[in-house]
Amino acid sequence: MKLNELSDNPGARKARMRVGRGIGSGKGKTAGRGVKGQTSRSGVAIKGFEGGQMPIHRRLPKRGFNKPNAKEFAELTLGKLEAAVAAGKVKAGETLTEDLLVERGVVRRKLDGIRLLAKGELNTRLSIEVTGATRNAVAAVEKAGGSIKTAAPAQEASA
Repeated sequence: MKLNELSDNPGARKARMRVGRGIGSGKGKTAGRGVKGQTSRSGVAIKGFEGGQMPIHRRLPKRGFNKPNAKEFAELTLGKLEAAVAAGKVKAGETLTEDLLVERGVVRRKLDGIRLLAKGELNTRLSIEVTGATRNAVAAVEKAGGSIKTAAPAQEASA
């Protein structure tokens, strides 16, 4: 096989519809835009337009606030941690840092840090160093005989 003989599977690449190219093409004449009216013409941008009525996105009140510099944490549950131990990614009794968790594939990426959540059960004795953890997660780790060190004090999960 040569480079010039390589080709995709039949039907894998569909050619785009070329509109306005004659009646025989199936999309000739009006090119799928219908007949007359504002949207049949060029230069139309009426995404939220409701025919002059006040659009719904302007009728409804504004709510809430999104902090532009809010920290985004990667979430790690106790159940996921226990599954990682069962899969052999993590050994019982070893110290787990954020970099080690990412390296072993327990967490995909650490973002602004990793936050341990108390979802699921932990039966293995682990020593964990993460950015944050919920109170229940800290209690569960200590109940299993492990220890946890966080950058921030334990906080309740805000849902």
